[in-house]
Amino acid sequence: MTQQQIFDTAEADFLFATPLARFTVKDHERLDKALLAEGARLRAIDEGVQKSNRGGWHSEGNIFDNPADCIQELRALATSAIHDLTRNISSKVDPAKLTMKLSGWMNANPMGGFNAPHTHPGAHWSGVYYVNQPDVEEGNSGMIEFLDPRSDLPNWRILRADAFRLKKKIRPRAGEIVLFPSYLMHWVYPNESSEERVTIAFNATFRKPRKKKG
Repeated sequence: MTQQQIFDTAEADFLFATPLARFTVKDHERLDKALLAEGARLRAIDEGVQKSNRGGWHSEGNIFDNPADCIQELRALATSAIHDLTRNISSKVDPAKLTMKLSGWMNANPMGGFNAPHTHPGAHWSGVYYVNQPDVEEGNSGMIEFLDPRSDLPNWRILRADAFRLKKKIRPRAGEIVLFPSYLMHWVYPNESSEERVTIAFNATFRKPRKKKG
């Protein structure tokens, strides 16, 4: 007896899903080269700050305030990706009609450098653009790992279902933008390569536009 003979209908909704999106920038090599050059210039004048970074450099302030062409090009790409993902998950709002604050920073992780587990409170979307990602044949170097924000799921491991996995790790390539909700706990594995891993991370926060007086 088949399932169709037992049930009139059989439907499944994925409740409380957490979106994770990946965008690949076309012809990104030119942009990456310019971003690396601008990053080298910034590091010569900016000692950086410590946030989630361990053993690496984290730029100070909002990198999108930098008028350099490559930074503003990335700002436009990040904005486009954020709008695209927002429209993809909801047809009830046009993100272009909302006020969006976009803040970002550059990370450079040398050998052994990593980012500790953290979230980005107060924002809606967080993202990472991969400027330089060293090639590795095996291991976890260069991987970003996301941790399930739900609790009390260990018992579901027996079902071996992706929907109930406690962790998800990926190794993005240079030229990729990865977007995820800012509440999602994540961290970056230590860089095992002698080549630096360079990224630009960002947060996007939406607000309703202020009504014009008069």
